[in-house]
Amino acid sequence: MTPEDWEKAALSLIADKGVAALAVEPLARSLQITKGSFYWHFPGRDELLSSALKRWEQQDADHLERSLAADENPAERLARFVWRTTRQTLTHRVYLALCALPDDARIGPVLKRVTARRIQYLAAAFEELGLDTEAARRRATLVYSGYVGYLQLQAQKVVPERGDPAFDAYVEHVIESLITSMP
Repeated sequence: MTPEDWEKAALSLIADKGVAALAVEPLARSLQITKGSFYWHFPGRDELLSSALKRWEQQDADHLERSLAADENPAERLARFVWRTTRQTLTHRVYLALCALPDDARIGPVLKRVTARRIQYLAAAFEELGLDTEAARRRATLVYSGYVGYLQLQAQKVVPERGDPAFDAYVEHVIESLITSMP
């Protein structure tokens, strides 16, 4: 097992059961290895959590950078963002789990950086569409609020599942309301 394997397993556990569930012994059992292997790479649980959070944040930054480099017009990039964020992927589930602990000294700063970077990405696209800086930031915050709210509704199983025609209709409505029909 490498440190990366432990970090990935930690993120998966956080996504499935929350940060409180992250413990060395159960994680080692789930990986079918001894916990001694863990201590070869990390002094303790907190170091694993910090390392896993760094991995998650870096992956998120890399993904945004690739999105910014896309050869699409801003409206298409924004629409792809909305479609992408309606998928219940590992990164979205990790984000949702971390949102439960915004005051945690290890988690809060990561959440703030990731949220700020994502809103900045959205705002830049809205500026490309012709909104002034303040209007672009407000619109970006609204779209991002919709994302966070949608994650909450997905977790509660209140919104249609992917594959349900109502799901596609909802996503198209969000894109039309928040992106396509901009004033």
